Amino acid sequence: MERKSVAGSIRNKERSKKKFLDAVGKILRTKGYTALKVNSIAATAGVDKKMIYSYFEGIDGLIDEYIRSQDYWSKVNIKEIEKIKPKLDDGGKSFMEEMLLSQFDHVYSSKEAQKFLLWCLSEPRKSLKKLTETQEENREHIFKLLMDAHFKDNAEDVRSIVAIMVSGLYYLNMFSSLNGSIFCGIDVNTPKGRDQIKKAITFMLHHTYENL
Repeated sequence: MERKSVAGSIRNKERSKKKFLDAVGKILRTKGYTALKVNSIAATAGVDKKMIYSYFEGIDGLIDEYIRSQDYWSKVNIKEIEKIKPKLDDGGKSFMEEMLLSQFDHVYSSKEAQKFLLWCLSEPRKSLKKLTETQEENREHIFKLLMDAHFKDNAEDVRSIVAIMVSGLYYLNMFSSLNGSIFCGIDVNTPKGRDQIKKAITFMLHHTYENL
């Protein structure tokens, strides 16, 4: 009986934690990061606000955990890359193509991710700074593992190109969500327009590998 009771407590805790994290996402999506207050999060989650301190050591811990759960490139970490075992003989081309296309779709389909990106640009926060450091560590691992040896003296040029592609894809999704879907004559909110962007991603990446 005691073992079942412990297991039940663990499940209840995990359910409550998920409710808090989901509440952060809902508030961020509908009202923005300025509305993330203890009382509003607890009310949205339907869980006693005291549990925020018990489970996360306060609102900062809760928000920090939410941030880690939402960022695309933080999930592409060293362990995940090792599980995927990307091809090495193409200099990381197929892996980077898949990552860029997946990033494009992920941000488009997640309003929370879009609000999260705006948050990153709007407020200085220790956890956000730590997040960017984690992103850079993961990207550095990708470059060193897959691309630096392939491009050699041109490796820094490739990093610049990837930086423009990653940030550009972020911006297109955020722009199409907030202030209109047409950018440079392409409707990013239509299947045709998104396919055009994806074809451009593939073209730029392949052109980079063929010419550097």
